[in-house]
Amino acid sequence: DLEAHLKRCQQLSVTVLTDHQDLSNTELKTILNSTAPQQYRIRAKLRTYKPQKLHQSIKLHCSKCNSLQEVPDGDDFSVILQGSAATDPNPELHNTFWYDSVMWTTQDQKQRKIVIHFVKHDEMLQQPEDALLMIEGGTLKEVWKLTKRFKCVIPVRSTEDDLELLDLSAPFLLQGNVKYYGCKQCSTPKPIKSLSSIAEEQRPSWEPAEIAEVLGIQMLQYAFIMRFTLVDGTGALNAYLLDY
Repeated sequence: DLEAHLKRCQQLSVTVLTDHQDLSNTELKTILNSTAPQQYRIRAKLRTYKPQKLHQSIKLHCSKCNSLQEVPDGDDFSVILQGSAATDPNPELHNTFWYDSVMWTTQDQKQRKIVIHFVKHDEMLQQPEDALLMIEGGTLKEVWKLTKRFKCVIPVRSTEDDLELLDLSAPFLLQGNVKYYGCKQCSTPKPIKSLSSIAEEQRPSWEPAEIAEVLGIQMLQYAFIMRFTLVDGTGALNAYLLDY
């Protein structure tokens, strides 16, 4: 348990944080007055670490613009789905050469129209565990139900000419319990029909990176980041941990 370990480190009077046995210890004051890059061995105490809740350490990182952003929560996604459901599906976009469409109306008061577009390969539907589908008008609960059965799910909405991705604040792809996001700044979304090029491959694998590329999405990567404040009586140094 990393959280418990960090708290134990804070309680110890001195913690060895690096292991360069060939180097002598250097005071933090000296390091702070030095120019980078240098290699040092220190003995220091962990004064604080951030964030305090480990789940807050997970961020989304763009390798192109090097930005870090918070992972949107489920409520944000739910609101975007509700907004997209306000637009009625365009029947002219149903049942094309590369996907079959099924539409129905919910029995509740809102009578939402939901459409699922099942992507075909060689004019046949793939097995659910290998298949990609697109959904219009679904709720968060309905989207998660589909991800339990099908390999890939893409939330979309209708335009006059083609299906399109939702706002990039929402995931452009869901696979199992993983949500994949695109960078708003670095992405140039393409029409959904660009996906037909993957459907024509000999064995479509529907890998997230390939889907992102054909859709013009700069995919964000999940990153784990923490900040540690180290002290040794001569100064305080912030150390950052970043991993994927």
